[in-house]
Amino acid sequence: MTARKAHLDSLAISLLLACCLFWGFQQILIKTTVGEVPPLWQAAIRFAGATLLLWLWCLARRVPLFARDGTLGPGLLAGLLFAAEFSCIYLGLRETTASRLTVFLYTSPFVVAALLPRLVPSETLRAVQWTGLLIAFAAVAVAFSEGFAGGATARHLRGDALALAAGVLWGLTTLVIRASAMATASAEKTLFYQVAVTAAVAPLLSLALGESWSLQYSAYAWSSLAVQTVIGAFASYLAWMWLLRHYPATQMSSFTFLTPVFALVFGVALLREPLTAQLVLALAGVALGIVLVNRRPATTR
Repeated sequence: MTARKAHLDSLAISLLLACCLFWGFQQILIKTTVGEVPPLWQAAIRFAGATLLLWLWCLARRVPLFARDGTLGPGLLAGLLFAAEFSCIYLGLRETTASRLTVFLYTSPFVVAALLPRLVPSETLRAVQWTGLLIAFAAVAVAFSEGFAGGATARHLRGDALALAAGVLWGLTTLVIRASAMATASAEKTLFYQVAVTAAVAPLLSLALGESWSLQYSAYAWSSLAVQTVIGAFASYLAWMWLLRHYPATQMSSFTFLTPVFALVFGVALLREPLTAQLVLALAGVALGIVLVNRRPATTR
């Protein structure tokens, strides 16, 4: 087994930046598709496709998925948490804007940073790293401050609550993966538990909510679902699971603050939203937060 690294190297940083860039774009894809494809049915299609792709990938690479290795219990738990998280995200994007949802969703790193050191002592954050997390989160909040002006409707508040729940569930999923037998499982098996359980749960929730099922959608909707499936639920999450096995989760979590900033950038470029001082300030704050969280302790001789 490859030894875990104490700090993020250039490979990890590159993968994290690529993942965050796509996840920022993914929020726009979901938001612009959820009006045509019901939210949980959209999730069901996406994760069923991802499960098939991942199974074929594992067959080709001869990665065992069903060997007994003590991961069944925590794997199913991680899968249920993951399914609940994405159910909240898809339902939340129907109720509120992508900007409002994202700022609550990215409270996830605080769940990881606050609870993981109690389970994995090596993940303990120093004071300067906590400062970095707080600066990054404050910067994101500033970037989205305009979205909170003028008061929020009851529908928006429901969406905000779903987003906050999704953030907590995301953090708990990371905790289960890092603090259980899942920590030694392959990235492929770790992801398989999550996408397969979600593919099984999402249709049931969709039926329970009375969503209408169809496969007659526009070319844009199918393109959106294809990108969400192949790049989002398969490639980017596989890379994230691999990173969790080899690098500190608390340092990785700091990078997720880039995702809502990227979402704002895409909003400006694709949806013609205004480029504001808040966005520029957020970019600077997130960059500073990442530097502080990844700052190595001074060595003594």
